[in-house]
Amino acid sequence: MTTKRWTAISIAIGLFILSFIISDLTLKVNPTGKSDSTLMETANTLLGQQELGETIVSKGSQSERIVLINVDGAILANQSSSLLDTTGYNHTFFMEQLEAIKNDDSVKGILLSINSPGGGTYESAQIKDKIDELQKTTEIPLYVSMGNVAASGGYYIAASADKIFASNETLTGSIGVIMSNLNLSELYKKIGIEDTTIKSGQYKDIGSTSKKMTKEDQLILQNLVDDSYNRFVTVVAEGRNKDIKEVKELADGRIYDGAQAKKVGLVDQIGYQEEALEALKKDNQIEDAEVFQYSTGSLTFKSFINSKVSQFKSQKNTSEKVIIEVAKELSDAKSPRMMYLYGGE
Repeated sequence: MTTKRWTAISIAIGLFILSFIISDLTLKVNPTGKSDSTLMETANTLLGQQELGETIVSKGSQSERIVLINVDGAILANQSSSLLDTTGYNHTFFMEQLEAIKNDDSVKGILLSINSPGGGTYESAQIKDKIDELQKTTEIPLYVSMGNVAASGGYYIAASADKIFASNETLTGSIGVIMSNLNLSELYKKIGIEDTTIKSGQYKDIGSTSKKMTKEDQLILQNLVDDSYNRFVTVVAEGRNKDIKEVKELADGRIYDGAQAKKVGLVDQIGYQEEALEALKKDNQIEDAEVFQYSTGSLTFKSFINSKVSQFKSQKNTSEKVIIEVAKELSDAKSPRMMYLYGGE
């Protein structure tokens, strides 16, 4: 059993216990049981009303500040190792940070630190579109500092930055799309498993592991991948002021180290995060800026639970439904999906 499954089971058990606490509090807060929002209110009481906080990295002027934001890990939704663990990449939290920046007039610079092999095409596009919105509506300069790896989706979200820094040892590039799948039909035959799928159309079970992929299936999926690839190429071409043809010569899926990436124009300068920060300050005349990061305590867990409560608050047996849904979302269910990801899926 995978670590993720064990995590899901542990969380489900914890939430089951929590449901008894919530049920007891619900009776105390609202013994008549008339309000369908009691569970939401109780969750807020238990988990607190915490909003996005801030942690000061270095002191300076509070009227012109630089925010340091991080993408650390695969760019996928719900990827924290546990609901109580805020380390690693959290897509909801990251998008909340971008929204907070848009509404904060004191932010005069953004340093995006990326250490990621990429991830989902959807999540990567969502980040890129939000960054585009920020750049168009605020004109806040955005610099990128690449860490150990900033490949595929990690490069996708960096491409439109005003300046990109990488170390000589950074792995980047991997411009392309991958859709991984397995064909287990021959194995099923050997162990006596028969596929009895009933479907409404010829392609309804496309990508199923229990059948061989037909040429028609492959063509449909290849067209999806090609369309996504062309969008990726366009993002790089526009972000790096390159011709589409030039980008396609670089975008065959290969990775580059930082020095190679600089040579072909995918990176602007060789340097670490501190060099990127100093350049951001100097280039934009904000040397005295305060540098800070957004922080969160129970917000991530509270938001997750509240989102599930919202789905079922008008139904009966709400706490049980929340537990089932949480466990289901944390399970290891797998289906083909397009990825901007270095190293496969």
